[in-house]
Amino acid sequence: MHLDLQPTPPPGAFRKLALGTWRSPGDPSAYAAVEVRMERALAFLEAHRARTGQRLTVTHLVAKAAADALCRHPEANVLLRWNRPWRRKDVGVCVLVVQPGESGRADLTTATVHRADALSLTSFAETMASRIDAVRARRDAVIERGKRRSYRIPGFLMGLALRLLSFVWFTLNVDLRWVGMPWDPFGSVAVTSLGSLGLERGFVALVPYTRVPLLLAPGAVRTEPVLEAGALVPGKVMTLTCTWDARLIGVEDVARVLRHIGAALEDPERAWDAAGGAVSGPEVE
Repeated sequence: MHLDLQPTPPPGAFRKLALGTWRSPGDPSAYAAVEVRMERALAFLEAHRARTGQRLTVTHLVAKAAADALCRHPEANVLLRWNRPWRRKDVGVCVLVVQPGESGRADLTTATVHRADALSLTSFAETMASRIDAVRARRDAVIERGKRRSYRIPGFLMGLALRLLSFVWFTLNVDLRWVGMPWDPFGSVAVTSLGSLGLERGFVALVPYTRVPLLLAPGAVRTEPVLEAGALVPGKVMTLTCTWDARLIGVEDVARVLRHIGAALEDPERAWDAAGGAVSGPEVE
């Protein structure tokens, strides 16, 4: 058995229509964005660095809040299998990483932390930093082996190879570690930092073969006028965009996940305790 999955309840009428209407994971992309006040998050990051010496970033906060949100709202932690949603038991968070190329040309790869919801914020950041360092330094043997294999596949066969791999990985739910392929390499949700590229907002495309139905893209934190006590004052604001597979996740479920993440960023002390642990707090609706 590759992944620990269980069937979801029977889909409603709209979900059945959606599953029958769209055939390709590229078709059902839906998009949303939320504006988040970031003053308290930025202060929280600085206080955490001063207290622990650990480098914590906005991407860490978004990724950990996403893991906590999927734990609280498991109806959004799903995978497409046999043309129906299957609920994941593990919450894995994948972060896109820029990997310096040996020829000077940068490449994109992934770093994934599983059971992210069960980790404290501090432990999650440490684990993610270790994964990213290994990937960037090309010390992850499984990822490097997979890249070497992909180089040998002719371009016109790449799409077929990826669809076949996705079918075996996820539809058949076969663990391929015995042939040197990674276990569940992309997780439940992917996070890519557009802010690190200087972009304020953007909507990221779904990647069909990964079967990840939820993508989050935090933009750059910017200064703009905000209304406080009836007066305009300078404020720190970030746009968090989301792309999701509308066949698998309803807009109301996405809204709950985004509200949870936004609430955590706007009040991180309430979301995570002073030691960096997870605090469940009241339900965000």
